[in-house]
Amino acid sequence: MLNEKIRKSINSSVLCWLATSSSDNIPNVSPKEIFMAYREDSIIIANIASPQSVKNIKENQQVCISFIDIFVQKGFQIKGIAEIVDRKNDDFENIQKCLEEMTQGKYPFESITKIKIEKVKEIIAPSYIFYPEISEENKIAEAKKTYLELAENKS
Repeated sequence: MLNEKIRKSINSSVLCWLATSSSDNIPNVSPKEIFMAYREDSIIIANIASPQSVKNIKENQQVCISFIDIFVQKGFQIKGIAEIVDRKNDDFENIQKCLEEMTQGKYPFESITKIKIEKVKEIIAPSYIFYPEISEENKIAEAKKTYLELAENKS
């Protein structure tokens, strides 16, 4: 399931967005910075300041994550079944090591969300559909220009 294209997209995304829902169907979306592809069928996320996500997953294991490269404006939406892996779980140490390489010890976490992938859908910006003649390089340049302008306007 996690082919090279998806792995590359994960590696070029700064954040992913984890959508969960409580047993009462109350949705929650939360940004996650420490995440990665794991084996061939899962994505793992360090639970850093994630009490609502963890609570919801314990009530309803169906989740959705999405991630995009903000400059290329492409990414993926992944739906699956999540489990909370804590220190009591035999897999915790192995999974933790992968994520700790990313955090460099700066963000401690006591549990991990492991998502077994069920469905994958590519995300592309509408401009790819409406303006197919514009090259990806031009789209990237325009996105960088937009983000730079936004940053300057906030200063």
